[in-house]
Amino acid sequence: MKTVFSPRHAGHAGQTELVGGAIVPGFENPMRARHIRERIEAVALGPVLEPVAHDIATAKRVHDADYIDFLPRAWPMWRDAGHETPAMPFVWPVRGLRADVPPKTVEALLGYYSFDGGATFVEGSWEAIKSSFDTALTAAGLVEAGERAAFALCRPPGHHAGTATMGGYCYINNAAVAAQWFRDRGAGRVTILDIDYHHGNGTQEIFYVRADVQMVNLHGDPLTEYPHFLGHRDERGAGPGEGFNLNYPLPAGTGWEGWSAALDDALVQVAAYAPDILVVSLGVDTFENDPISAFRLTSGDYPQIGARIAGLGLPTLFVMEGGYAVAEIGVNAVGVLTGFEGA
Repeated sequence: MKTVFSPRHAGHAGQTELVGGAIVPGFENPMRARHIRERIEAVALGPVLEPVAHDIATAKRVHDADYIDFLPRAWPMWRDAGHETPAMPFVWPVRGLRADVPPKTVEALLGYYSFDGGATFVEGSWEAIKSSFDTALTAAGLVEAGERAAFALCRPPGHHAGTATMGGYCYINNAAVAAQWFRDRGAGRVTILDIDYHHGNGTQEIFYVRADVQMVNLHGDPLTEYPHFLGHRDERGAGPGEGFNLNYPLPAGTGWEGWSAALDDALVQVAAYAPDILVVSLGVDTFENDPISAFRLTSGDYPQIGARIAGLGLPTLFVMEGGYAVAEIGVNAVGVLTGFEGA
């Protein structure tokens, strides 16, 4: 399997996040991608390619244009405003406030275009965000050209980014951009299967009223798990999209037996939808030792996940999302890929 990976991700380093009442170093850090890259080489998964540049206008097929235009401006505006810390929002247009008038200051715009304090900026953030976007589309191009599967080693991740919002370490929704790209290139139907511990709220929001992209999420129950405000079982799509959004919220402590049963049911639903392309939002924060998650999967489970996904027999694009047990992330993420390849 070919992997696409950009060393430019490393510019997004030293960013912080707001969690548990404190500003702390970001759990999403460059070591994550480094360990995955090293594991790919250790198991000889296949060649690792650098991405080719793609027009950022492609992102505007699923994101609002003004939001995408803001992302490269965020750090320069923050710096020019005299700040020296990572750029972090602190006020949001929530219920009772107006969200129809964009403010002018960077401090306010950061809140206008986000839903939490987890997607902050440093000097190299935009270059990393753009390279992650390029990585996803370059890998999508490999699948379109006939590869059975390809792996987009994206960093930063993307599945929490909505139409006009960043959050959860995510800025551009790489999986959603790739799915739309496949549609624009002639795919009749695309399924996005999100197996990250945290619900792919951004991807759900983007495709919620559409029937041409099926969204299937296995994740921690939002009653207790981030992002809390989306991902319930009764969210099944709306209008033309009704029935094409499927959520499998699972309780904290879920192990392989319960999680794999949900996966098996999800794969039945995917097969019934009969997509032309499968995009997998590959998060491995379902691991038992992940520091910010609460499932109990073991490293030995991940190859089985890949094998079951391979059973669909679909051209498949894997897009890297979460996973924060850095020491094991390479074994777990690449385990899914080798399981897929060996099936």
